Amino acid sequence: MTHPVSRTILLLDIERFSDRDDVEQAYLRRMLYDVTDRALEAAGIDETLRTRADRGDSVMELIDANAPVTALLRALLTEVPVQLRAMNRMASRSAQMRLRGVVAGGYVAVDGLDGWVGSDLNHACRLLDAALLRAALRERPDDFALCVSDSVYQGVVRHDHPGVPAADFHQVTVGTKNGPLTAWLHGPVPSAGENHGERGTGEAPGGSGDRPAPAARRGAPAPGPVLDVNGGSVSFGGGYVAGDQHGVSGGRVTGDVVMGGKTDGDRS
Repeated sequence: MTHPVSRTILLLDIERFSDRDDVEQAYLRRMLYDVTDRALEAAGIDETLRTRADRGDSVMELIDANAPVTALLRALLTEVPVQLRAMNRMASRSAQMRLRGVVAGGYVAVDGLDGWVGSDLNHACRLLDAALLRAALRERPDDFALCVSDSVYQGVVRHDHPGVPAADFHQVTVGTKNGPLTAWLHGPVPSAGENHGERGTGEAPGGSGDRPAPAARRGAPAPGPVLDVNGGSVSFGGGYVAGDQHGVSGGRVTGDVVMGGKTDGDRS
């Protein structure tokens, strides 16, 4: 194993990745790498200053400690939302991408199998997977939610550098299996009192629960009666079928079967 070295840690994760089919997942992975590369290029961080690990629905970047964190944060807050908005405008819903992001700092070592190890990296991964960050993205109309570790906030963000407004970050406490972690969420904190560990109302059934289900359309007509027996005719909420009707099970209905109205003889 190599000696632990100081690195800036960038994590980006695709919301509801497992809900997509193989073709959609392959497309989203390409788009994730494209968004990541463009953001890092905008921050002036070329490939010689970073190492990438593939995690399927997420990407992990170890960035040289000499690369400017302020430039990275500016790119994440400006470049990433613009890219996602432009990409999602042209994509079907199943191909749209929303991201959670974490920026942290600390010491990371590489083992003999090219695996990354370190408690600082573990903490960053727990922030990325936190229910609070998932809820923050779920409540937002835009497509990106960013959280930074306490060390990044104290060392960089709180100094209010141009393009990285400290007032837009809010202190949060994230519960993990190893105890609470202090972090700083960019943008509004999720609604007070929400149970971030469970599926909320209005979420798409059968999905991961990260993204709200489409809102019901207003002004839709109320459904007609399910069954209306009226003077020998049977009504089912629209149109009618005249004549004797035989059911699959052998039953029989004598007279007119009416769907959404009455027969001429019944009209007043």
